[in-house]
Amino acid sequence: MADKLSHVDGEGRARMVDVGPKPPQRRRARAQGQILLSEAARAAIERNQNKKGDVLGVAQVAGIMAAKRTADMIPLCHPLLLDHISVDLALDEKGVRAQAEVKCTGRTGVEMEALTAVSVALLTVYDMCKAVDKNMRIEAITLVMKEKEDV
Repeated sequence: MADKLSHVDGEGRARMVDVGPKPPQRRRARAQGQILLSEAARAAIERNQNKKGDVLGVAQVAGIMAAKRTADMIPLCHPLLLDHISVDLALDEKGVRAQAEVKCTGRTGVEMEALTAVSVALLTVYDMCKAVDKNMRIEAITLVMKEKEDV
């Protein structure tokens, strides 16, 4: 049944899904999101004049680190051996857009790792810009692609 929750047992208790019987597959997921910023915050990032340092560079590293630690933060996520993580941030007319792509060969997907990378990257932008902009808004964090193929 497609609408059955996989992380709940017959009595309604949370459980970690047993992926042991599944064959390893190449897995890939991409997520994106954005943070809306004031003109002052955007200008500080663009000129690399933020008092806390290189906002986009620090946020990129934070996103990569977060993807690697997803199972430590999301209780029922399986710890995965990730093959690749990319986190790209770009300044645009509204603020900063983030995109993450995660790959592995395993028995379960990497959607949560991609979503976590984007979320933490944008939270890092928020943290680094909060002295300049009190009205930032993180939005539109979404999974845009996931795929798997047989090994």
